[in-house]
Amino acid sequence: MSIKIGILGYGNLGRGVEKAVNYCDDMELVGVFTRRNPANVSIDSGAKAYNVSELENMKDDIDVLIICGGSATDLPEMTPKYAAMYNVIDSFDTHANIPVHFANVDKAAKDAGKIGIISCGWDPGMFSLNRLYSESVLPGGSAYTFWGKGVSQGHSDAIRRIDGVIDARQYTVPVPEALEAVRSGKNPELTTRQKHTRVCYVVAEEGADKARIENEIVTMPNYFADYNTTVNFITAEEMKKDHSGLPHGGSVIYTGTTDNGNKTHVIEYSLKLDSNPEFTGSVLTAYARAAYRMNKNGESGAKTVFDIAPALLSPLSGEEIRAHML
Repeated sequence: MSIKIGILGYGNLGRGVEKAVNYCDDMELVGVFTRRNPANVSIDSGAKAYNVSELENMKDDIDVLIICGGSATDLPEMTPKYAAMYNVIDSFDTHANIPVHFANVDKAAKDAGKIGIISCGWDPGMFSLNRLYSESVLPGGSAYTFWGKGVSQGHSDAIRRIDGVIDARQYTVPVPEALEAVRSGKNPELTTRQKHTRVCYVVAEEGADKARIENEIVTMPNYFADYNTTVNFITAEEMKKDHSGLPHGGSVIYTGTTDNGNKTHVIEYSLKLDSNPEFTGSVLTAYARAAYRMNKNGESGAKTVFDIAPALLSPLSGEEIRAHML
């Protein structure tokens, strides 16, 4: 029996999830839910578009709802709301606010007997797992995470929420000297500002106060305030020509010691992504499979990637996994 999937939100991430779901033989896309007029939304795969209000009436039709909103304002409201009706997955990526978001989703999901998996993607998500694995194997070492160079969907979305902004792309760029020092095993002490820079390209409304927009960007807490940030105002034509792609990637590098500190070990996990939203959508889809299985097994409440066994992500049986991947 196919796992019945609903997608809430049809931006770049929603389209990425759509592709991933349609690639899975054990899943069926029931529909895409949008705050826009469904008649004006063309779904790439031909699936049906619904207004978001229809989610109140389709609880028996969907096994897992994958929520593809922004972390700044959408997910803190949407995920707890719909965890009271469905098994849900989101990609909430405001690291500082994860504990509060987890608690809100946990209460709603437990009350409804549902599973709510939050903060899925590659960071938080896959990178989080590698940080935990490394620290568990080599306790007391040093973990470094570098993102980019690439487009951050969450940070770009946060800029687009600013009054007077039409479109935006934000590139996260590792500082080369910091990256090399970590890879060489020097264990440098690095501030947030020393590890990355942020470069923003913004299309502003005609007549908008660009100085105000720039100030709102560079002082935005949890997103830009702790980084050296450059804001470039460009035209819509330049945005389309030079910044239409959504590449990303990065590395988790961990250094630890054994033999009383005499031997140093470096663990590195890296990603190079042609499409950030399509890869993130693929991670969300794998965890939707896990959410379905966990709920069928009687589990409920909020979960993160730390709480979920890897075998639950795979469409393969335990026997197949052990035979071919162990």
